[in-house]
Amino acid sequence: MRTLSSIIFLLALLLPVSAGGQEEASGNPGGLLIRSEDSFLEPLQKRDSVLVADQFRYGFHLKNVHEGTRFAFPDFSKGFMEGVEIVSPWRLDTVKVQGDRRGPKTYDIDASLIITSFDAGKYDLLPLSVVRASGADRVDTLLFDSQPLDVRVMPVDTATYQLHDLKGQIRYPLTFRELLPYLLAFWGVVVLGILVWVLIRSGRKRKQVAARQEPPHLVALRKLDRFRGNKFWAPEKQKQFYSGITDALREYIDARFGIDAQEMTTAEIFEDMRKVDLSSDLYQEMKTLFETADLVKFAKAFATDAENSAALPIAVRFVTTTYQSQLAEEKENEGGTA
Repeated sequence: MRTLSSIIFLLALLLPVSAGGQEEASGNPGGLLIRSEDSFLEPLQKRDSVLVADQFRYGFHLKNVHEGTRFAFPDFSKGFMEGVEIVSPWRLDTVKVQGDRRGPKTYDIDASLIITSFDAGKYDLLPLSVVRASGADRVDTLLFDSQPLDVRVMPVDTATYQLHDLKGQIRYPLTFRELLPYLLAFWGVVVLGILVWVLIRSGRKRKQVAARQEPPHLVALRKLDRFRGNKFWAPEKQKQFYSGITDALREYIDARFGIDAQEMTTAEIFEDMRKVDLSSDLYQEMKTLFETADLVKFAKAFATDAENSAALPIAVRFVTTTYQSQLAEEKENEGGTA
């Protein structure tokens, strides 16, 4: 329920309260000491008996409170009573609202605080009082009767009572039903991984088959054509430039001559290239190109503009020359066979 903070606030003054049914309050002209309805004591824990540390709402009901009425509640900030502690301070809840929009409203209000006790015993709780200001000079004191509180502890059978050590945490065995979601998730991940691996592998195979169906010299010339121009001559791009050219040449050498150039060093490649029918000038140019590429890629050296401008023409000339020699060999073989 929402609190009537807009129409009710606490006064700093708490008037003295004396016994009596309805008397004039001393020090307050026109003020009355009014004995009101009984207070209530409600346990927050619903059980048959009251145990140590149980919490209770202790308060009272106010009915037909007119709009604009002000209240001051007892200040228990320094303590409530011996054996009883306050857990939560005063709280106001609106239970019911009467009246229409045009006229003044009246309210039914619950005022309570939460108390507890950590000592077993019987207590007569302090009576509750509230100061009500309903006009410019009209101040009344409402007095509510106290409630009894009987706090008990759990009974202990001293005849059969034995001290026991602390027990460890109970561990219940896992059932198949509990493990089933994890097993399904594991096998789902495994199957998904296998499907991804199969798709990637089949894609690579299709690319390899397509590359094999296309002549090696066309594949090499198409890859080399990407590096035309001088945009790759900048020092920070030379590694990409020479890596691209030599990778295309390694694949071509592998496909054309059967030399596993992609898994060999430069020295090993040109050791096997001596067996190839290749002019000494082109052989030396190719060897110089690969050595320059090694310096750029692994020694962080920078090639000159002359070396950069000569790299791509040397690679293209090597591919076209060896391809033309291959065509000549095939024609000679066809002529000899005929």
